[in-house]
Amino acid sequence: MTTDHPFAQFRFCPKCGSSNFVVHNEKSKECRDCGFVYYFNPSSSVVAVILNSKNELLVCRRAKEPAKGTLDLPGGFSDCFETSEESVVREVKEETGLTVTDTKFLFSLPNTYLYSGFLVHTIDMFFRCEVADCTHLHAMDDVDDLIWTAIENLNPNDFGLLSIRKAISQLKNIL
Repeated sequence: MTTDHPFAQFRFCPKCGSSNFVVHNEKSKECRDCGFVYYFNPSSSVVAVILNSKNELLVCRRAKEPAKGTLDLPGGFSDCFETSEESVVREVKEETGLTVTDTKFLFSLPNTYLYSGFLVHTIDMFFRCEVADCTHLHAMDDVDDLIWTAIENLNPNDFGLLSIRKAISQLKNIL
């Protein structure tokens, strides 16, 4: 993981393509040719916290990089024009086949996600999700396996993404 400021990834103006794209302040870059100012903001992502009747947490095994093969929680990036609540409902359906009936915001954590060699800065929003039926689930999309796990058996180090590791530590104290 790079410690460079996210601006280091952007060398050309996204509006006109000029290489005269320079740091404007700690939050933005400015094109000296067309005047466009770009503010670098994190991408929105969502994470589902789903418990069954035995108070076990639904955990996924990642099927793709980054952190392929490690544990994770259902979730993913929000799409344009959808709320975070809509995003978590969609992601749960895509990855598990489960239908979310209610969501409750828990907390958020900053994260980075290396995608195709590009470091994406995210704000991961964690939602407690109620589902219609916990028994009919299937690992789909970018999930290799789904596992119901007792909360006391969770080890944050088994999770591949930093924000999920931090969240598991927090969840063990609040669930």
